[in-house]
Formats: sequence, structure tokens, C-alpha cells
Amino acid sequence: MEKMYLNRGWNYNNCEVVDIPHMGCQLPYNYVDENEYQLEATYSKEIFIAEENKGKKLLLTFLGVAHMAKVFINGELAGTHKCGYTAFTMDISELIKYGENNLILVEVDSRESLNIPPFGNVIDYLTYQGIYRDVYLEIKDPSYIKDVIVQTKGNVLKTLTVCSSEYEGIMIEQYVYEKGDESVKYQLKTKKADTIAVDNKIKIDDVKLWDTDNPNLYVLVTNLIKNEVIVDTKEITFGFRDIKWTKKGFYLNGNRIKIRGLNRHQSYPYVGYAMPKSMQVMDARILKEELSLNAVRTSHYPQSQDFIDECDRLGLLVFTEIPGWQHIGDEEWQDIAVENVKEMVCQYRNHPSIILWGVRINESEDNDKLYTRTNEMAKKHDDTRATGGVRYITDSNLLEDVYTFNDFSHEGDNAGITKRSKVTKNSNAPYLVTEYNGHMFPTKSFDNEDRRLEHALRHARVVNDYSEDGNDVAGGFGWCMTDYNTHKEFGSGDKICHHGVMDMFRNPKLAAAFYASQCEDKVVCEVSSSMDIGEHNAGGLGDIYVFTNADSIKLYKNDRFIYEYECKNYKYNYLKHPPVLIDDLIGNSLEEDEGFSHSDAVDIKKVLVDYSKHSMNLPLSTKLLAGKLMMSLHLTFKDAERLYKKYVGNWGGNTTVYKFEAIKNDQVVKTIIKEPVMKVSIVCDVSHTELVEDHTYDVAAIRIRAVDNNGNVLPYYNEPLVLEASEGVKLIGPSIISLKGGMGGTYVKSVTGFDKGSLRIKGNNVEDINIEFSIRSADNE
Repeated sequence: MEKMYLNRGWNYNNCEVVDIPHMGCQLPYNYVDENEYQLEATYSKEIFIAEENKGKKLLLTFLGVAHMAKVFINGELAGTHKCGYTAFTMDISELIKYGENNLILVEVDSRESLNIPPFGNVIDYLTYQGIYRDVYLEIKDPSYIKDVIVQTKGNVLKTLTVCSSEYEGIMIEQYVYEKGDESVKYQLKTKKADTIAVDNKIKIDDVKLWDTDNPNLYVLVTNLIKNEVIVDTKEITFGFRDIKWTKKGFYLNGNRIKIRGLNRHQSYPYVGYAMPKSMQVMDARILKEELSLNAVRTSHYPQSQDFIDECDRLGLLVFTEIPGWQHIGDEEWQDIAVENVKEMVCQYRNHPSIILWGVRINESEDNDKLYTRTNEMAKKHDDTRATGGVRYITDSNLLEDVYTFNDFSHEGDNAGITKRSKVTKNSNAPYLVTEYNGHMFPTKSFDNEDRRLEHALRHARVVNDYSEDGNDVAGGFGWCMTDYNTHKEFGSGDKICHHGVMDMFRNPKLAAAFYASQCEDKVVCEVSSSMDIGEHNAGGLGDIYVFTNADSIKLYKNDRFIYEYECKNYKYNYLKHPPVLIDDLIGNSLEEDEGFSHSDAVDIKKVLVDYSKHSMNLPLSTKLLAGKLMMSLHLTFKDAERLYKKYVGNWGGNTTVYKFEAIKNDQVVKTIIKEPVMKVSIVCDVSHTELVEDHTYDVAAIRIRAVDNNGNVLPYYNEPLVLEASEGVKLIGPSIISLKGGMGGTYVKSVTGFDKGSLRIKGNNVEDINIEFSIRSADNE
């Protein structure tokens, strides 16, 4: 048994040597020309196969090639694969010259004119190019394990081991241990492999179940024994858990869970899909740990096994689906779509995190003939999970188990989601919202404050509505995790869909703070406003919200206590931690400083606040109240102007400083100060500074922000920065960037042969930042 990773040293188009993952060109951040990567290209590599391997099985696996691959061994065609999002394995045993070098040549076609999913019409995402996931060669005995299928229901484990046809006189031995503790083992019954498929079953009384809070994992070891010698071994990481979909929702281990997730594209700036394991892992951690989500939809295609592995480890539920976007092609195209279902299910079915198979082309029209086939294919290869199929049409034919619907009905002043009775007449099927917001309110990180706030509140309203305990909506997936490059028909004029709650570098927009606030294990507190009157019409401060999981927010103005806001469910009845409206910046100041009675102060405060929002277009009731106050208190227009400037507009006089204190369990857990900017600094979040080269190079993500002297992001600081990488690391992307919305980013990749490197970030009138990286091989562990 031998497994050789072949990610290093490929000859690309006979002009440069590259490592996998790879895309054939580096793209700009925006204004991308997708024709640059839509091309035919070749990758070639020589490998030596020793004479002693003659008679063994040589299996060559590609985990992801975009989008059609023809593989040649020593000039002979080994096979063709027509899907950019699933893996494929080819038996090259008969094509190898043993004791010699052998040439692997891969012809890669990434043109969108291919007659395979998702191509055939417009697509709202770029599809990129290259060999962008791992490549490896396995050398096995002719008797080997083709696959091991793991199924659990509660504490019951069922396995099915699929062997090669060389099964005479061999045995199957299996045992289970808890991940991280190999000494804890549960032995399954050893069986004679006198058939190609061998099943086994065990009940473990003291098993620890896998769920979103406690993602307990186990490892199943399967040994193939021939003449008392282990000739092949396969290890599968899995979890004991029981999933169930009903008309009332989704149940995990008997407990009803509201699915709260986002959609994810697997793309990154500059290099598209071509990122190694560390970046796939980082995205899963962002979703779970930074955004406090319990689920993700891999829109609109199966994604990296490294990403799904991390979802397993974190307890992040996954809805994965076949490639496609609205268009259904001809019979040949449809045959490939059905094959995509088979590949998806067979390659991902052992992951405990996956709870639903998507077997429709995203947002396509009904096609009962095709979707009967896709559902049957999914059930044939995994009858333990439900199927769904994302649609945007109402009253769609339901051939799947779950009615999955993209609900873009929310427009800001209406209900967050449509009543399911208006979407489908099927009242017995489970119901899941699979997209919301997105193109209905695209928001850039550098948009004005009001738009950034409304973007966050729209996400809050939708989540609030589908979170209602009494409804039968299983949950929802917002559109989407991050901004992404797209075609000219979609997105902004810069060919970016600014639909994410984060930008492309994974920097959070305000909407990210809403999702983050729905957690208990960390302190979250984000104020929506910079407290600058020039940010809003008529010299007011607009609506001010705090997104937090604190118990209350104390507000101080120039160190004077104004008010303590309890974080209660007012308009958001079904959110554990609703957005908190800050609607009183005056407090008792009118009584204490101006001598007004309490009732008069309340009325004056209302007039001042309404004026800040509506200027001279005051509601009639407010105009009447203002007139009454001016007559009864003998106030002039000059008096009113003075009060407004002093208590709302903050014109003249001393600089106004606002302090927000987040209170939890009667303790101040976070303080946010808003005052005029006195200093600009550049700060960075670095994913990791120890670059570990395992099967290929490693990449670190550097998320960059411009902040003021109190750590607040400066959304209109769009200045250039110079990035200088030393020996040992290489920049991915340009060496000069400009921040967007006060945020940006870059990536560095390790260079083989070095043990360290550094990145220096420089800008005008800001202090330089120097980031040191160490580099080591995983073999040194």
C-alpha cells in the first residue's frame, strides 16, 4: 500500500513549472475578464514507477479539475472526466512502463461552451480553471478496498466494504476508536470476503453522539487481510448521529434544530478556486466561530473535502448540491447531471455534517423526467439522507423529500419570508429557505452608513421570521457568506456580486455582526454608526443600532450617563439577541441642564429626534406638538435651533465623545468609543504564521483594516498600501493594493526550501507592519 501525492512540479503549457492547486492565470480583484481563464491548457509530469510494482493496481486520483479533463499516460488516453467539482480515479496499471519514467499529461478544458453542467446559459459566478485540488497516486495489491460506506442511526453503526474482484481467500477486519484516543476500540466481527461487498453492524452503548455543539468523531479502520497479511487499509472518520426531516422541521438526535446558515462560494481573489487546505479550513471556521452559524450550503456545487472535513470537526451542518445554475441542457447534458449526483453522493456520504443532498439544478424549472432520475440515483447510493432541490418558482412539483425554496420576498418593510402556504400546497413536506436577501439589497463595504445598516437589519428580519418556534420552517441559508466575482450580467459594474456579509477577503460587513451576535461563547458588540452627522441627511445621526449578545448597553455622552438599553426582543420576537435600537442620545440632560419638567423634556426630545430624521418634513403630529411647546414654554425658533445643535446635531462647543458599554452578568465586557479620528492605523488578522507544507504549499490569509485610535474601522479610508514579501514567501495578488471600505487583504504562500519569510505592509502616514512567518514540512511533526 502506498499513496503518493503528485502536487509538485507540473509543467504547465510547456512554459512554466507549477504546483497544485493551480489556476492558469492570476486575475485582478475586480473588472475581471473571464475570457482569460476560459481556455484549453495542458499539465504534464513525469513519475518513476519501480519494477517491483508490476502486477499491482495503480490508481490515479484528481480531486478537482475545472472543467473537463482528458488524462493520458505515456501518450495513451486513460480516461475523460466531465465535471469540475467532483473527483475522479483512473486505473492506469496497464499503461505504465515499470522501471522507467512515465509521462502524465492532462488536457484541461475550462471553456463555458462545454456541454456539461453548469454551462449552457448565463451563470451568476465565475467558474475558473485549472487543476485546483490535490492529485495523488495509490499503489495497491490486486486485492484492495474500493470503498467503505458508513451509516449510523443513533448508536448503531452499519458498514459496507466494497472490495476489488480479487476477493478469494481474504478477510475483512474492522474496529472503531474515538478520534484522538486510539486506545478506545470497538471490534466489529471479522468476516470472510467471499463477495465483493461485505456488510457489518455494531451497537455501541456508550457512544458519544455527533451534534452541532459537541461534534464527537470516531474512526473506522478497515483492514483487508490476505494470507494473514494486511494488504490494504482504509480509515474513515465519521460521527454517530441520527437525522430526520419532518413537516415540523429538522431533527438532530431527536432534537429540533433551526438551521441558521449562509451560502458559500469556494472562490478567492486573484486565484479563483486554487487554494490549499488551510484556506478551506479557514472558511469553515469563519462560518462557525466568527459568524456563529450552525449550517452552510455549498452553492452551487460540491466543494473541497478539506472544507467538509472541517465542518465535521466543528459541527457545521452541510447542504451540498450538484453543479448547475438555472439551465437544463440536452440529453447528454442531463446524463452528466445524473452522473454528478452519483459522484457527489458516493464521494461525500461518510461525512456526518452532510444532512441534505441537492439533486436539482439550482433555480431550474420543473423537469420531472430528469429529477426522477436524480432522486433515484441519490437514494440508490444513500438512502439515509433526504433529498432537496433549490427552486425559486412556487407550486413546483416536489419529487424530493424537502421543499427547498429561494425566498427573495423581503424588501425592507414587509415580512421576512413568504408564508409557505403561498409557496407550496404541499403541507406535509419539510420546508427550508435556501436563499434570501442577496441581489435584493447588494451592499458594498464602502456604501453609506444607512445602507450598511439596512443590509444588516434585512438579514436580522429574515432570520427572526424563520426562527419562530411555532412555524414549520426548518431554517434558512442567507445569500451569502462573501462577495464574489461574477459575469457581466450580474453584480456591480466591477463584476463583483456585493451580496456577502463579508467582502472577498473575508472581512466582515455590518451584517456579519448580526450573525456573530447570535452566540454565547464570546463577546460581540458592534455599533452601526460612526456618530457623524455628515453621514446622514439633514444633519442628523439616523438610526443607531447595536448588534450584541450582551444583556444591556450603557450609553455615555462626554462621560455623562445617558441611558441603559436592555437587549430585549421588541420587534424581533424570535431572536435570542436582537439588534438594539439606540433612540435616546439626550437622556435627562434637558431636565438637568435646561430646567424643563420631565413631561416637557420628553416632548421636546421627541421633536428634536423627529427633526433629525425628517428635517422640515415632520409628521403632522410632531408639528402640532412643536407648536404647542413653543407657545406654552415661550420658545423661539432660535431657542429650538440652539437645543437641536447642542443635544442632537452637536454643532459647536466641545468635541462630542460617545461611549457604549456592553454589560453582561453585571460586568462591562466591552467598551466602544466613538469620537473624531485622531490617528489612523493599519491592523491585520493573520490566519496563521506557521506555514506547514504537507502535500503542497501552504497559504496564509492576511485580513487588513484601517482603524481609528479606538479600533473602529474607517469605511472611507481607501488609501493604497505597498506589500513587500521577502524570500521564503510569495505574494498571491498585486504588490500594491487599495483598501475598500477601509478593509482589504492579501495572501502569502510558502516557498519550498526556506524555513522563514516575512511580509511588510507600508502606507502613507501609517506605521509599517511586519509579519514574520516560519515554514516547515509536515514530515517534521
